[in-house]
Amino acid sequence: MAKEEKILLEINNLRKYFPVKGIKGPGVQAVQDVSFFINKGETLGLVGESGCGKTTLGRTILRLYEPTGGKITYDGTPIYDNPLGPDGKPVGKPSAVNMLPYRRKMQIIFQDPSASLDPRMTVGEIIGEAIDIHKLAPGKAERADRIKELLRRVGLNTEHANRYPHEFSGGQQQRVGIARALAVKPEFIVCDEPISALDVSIQSQVVNMLEDMQQELGLTYLFIAHDLSVVRHISNRIGVMYLGSLVELGESYELNRHPIHPYTQTLLSAVPVPDPQVSRTRQRIVLQGDIPSPMNPPSGCRFHTRCPYATDKCRQETPQFKEHEPGHWAACHLLEK
Repeated sequence: MAKEEKILLEINNLRKYFPVKGIKGPGVQAVQDVSFFINKGETLGLVGESGCGKTTLGRTILRLYEPTGGKITYDGTPIYDNPLGPDGKPVGKPSAVNMLPYRRKMQIIFQDPSASLDPRMTVGEIIGEAIDIHKLAPGKAERADRIKELLRRVGLNTEHANRYPHEFSGGQQQRVGIARALAVKPEFIVCDEPISALDVSIQSQVVNMLEDMQQELGLTYLFIAHDLSVVRHISNRIGVMYLGSLVELGESYELNRHPIHPYTQTLLSAVPVPDPQVSRTRQRIVLQGDIPSPMNPPSGCRFHTRCPYATDKCRQETPQFKEHEPGHWAACHLLEK
């Protein structure tokens, strides 16, 4: 009998708009009506081209950016709720909880380690700061032991605690960022492209380390990345974003074997195959035109301006994000029977 999976994080119709000075209207519509859930202990991969809103979505879930509308539920408790009316505008005032207790449960590993580590603080101070804020160490000796234990866990020497971030390589700086995220013993970590700034050999070390820590500590990840092969390797399920909207979500193997949204098919056709004979015969799908501006997104389906199969219905109506096969969700009019 399969064990029942517990939903750790659920988001419904989440939106994040950035107002633009001097321009009327909603501004930059970075995230638009995104809904999904993440089960406890799993990894949800999030892919899409640059500027599609992946990082903004990750930061909005943690409320580093305050959402514009929608609902975020963590472990059964709504941490943000601002329901939307039929016209798509928020109804009433948002209800939001104090995030301090949840900061301990939800952490983030930033994309650029050199920009997210304070150059004036030693590595020991950077990791210890979170321990101090949440009062996790009763004394100085316990605090020092905890910092050393975290450095050992991420593959660094304990003497590194007295060094400054600029004294480390990019891979080592990213390990410091991971140690800082682990310092408060979180349950859920947003991995915001933690390997995109690293070379390939270091990438595999960091990915393997993240997987090992997930096994040992029972962590749940939202893994944001560009590299589809890495996401396929680490994720249980994969979500595909385009211009602020989630267009497809499914099991990792199923999504790679049988993509049902035209945009996902295009993304997967761009992944290089290491077999010369196969790559010669493969037909790559090339999209026409450029990504529209999130300040003025197209009406209806946001992908219709570049979709080779677009119809009049796609231009007028926004497709619903719904389950077309068990566990396989997509937002496309072409899939409706």
